Amino acid sequence: MQKNARVVKILLDSLPFIRIFRGKIIVIKYGGAAQSSLELKEKFALDIVMMYMLGLKPVIVHGGGKRINEMLEIMGIQSHFVNGYRVTCADSMRVVEMVLSGEINKELSAFLNFHGAKAVGMSGKDAHLLQAKAKDNGALGYTGEITQVNPEFLLQVIEDGFVPVIAPIATGEGAGHLGYNINADIAACHIAKALKAQKIIFLSDITGVLNANKELISSLTPSSIKELEAEGVISGGMIPKLQACIDCVQNGVEKAHIIDGRVEHSLLLELFTSQGIGTEICDDK
Repeated sequence: MQKNARVVKILLDSLPFIRIFRGKIIVIKYGGAAQSSLELKEKFALDIVMMYMLGLKPVIVHGGGKRINEMLEIMGIQSHFVNGYRVTCADSMRVVEMVLSGEINKELSAFLNFHGAKAVGMSGKDAHLLQAKAKDNGALGYTGEITQVNPEFLLQVIEDGFVPVIAPIATGEGAGHLGYNINADIAACHIAKALKAQKIIFLSDITGVLNANKELISSLTPSSIKELEAEGVISGGMIPKLQACIDCVQNGVEKAHIIDGRVEHSLLLELFTSQGIGTEICDDK
């Protein structure tokens, strides 16, 4: 009886958050950390299905850098990076699309559908969802930067009761173009802005943003992020992720979150508990 009472209390405690987020679009960047084991994939899928059943409207953008690197190595193609961006030759581009669209995208869609969501896998090539041009004037090959998003297509998919699962491959110039490899964080940011999402949540391989004493910072604003960057507290791969968060909250997205994708049910902990986990970013008031 006591166990059942605790379950009821947990449900009642989450009610205010369900009321706030019901009917709202939540964009989730599904990173490599949450893809690292079968158990975490299963838990992530259950989190999304719970959101879906409670009336939230999740939109998933996934990466897959580790599995791309593994496949490139199997095929004898070297991986090169410049400032954190993959240099994507034509052969690499074919592998990137094969892994993202043909493997990870369909695997995640299958997990979600098995547990009761109506997930539909797609890439940015579908319905001109993402259009792009070569980044840095082609210096990175088929690595691109987004020029346009087609939100009408996604909104129709969402309105019809589906969960979009998006591989960050964009349409290129012309019908025969191989397309462009897009950084998944940046693709998620562009999609969240275009949809005017309530939140964007980045599942990462860290607990959140840490201060100089390696303690979790629970809340940040664009101005405080700039201060931390100037002090050298944040650096490396965290900088572009936080820049994407700033871009979102300054362009119509209410809040951005960086949470640990290695923690089981991290999405539900962030959305439906008063303390949440990770780091929350909102615009300066």
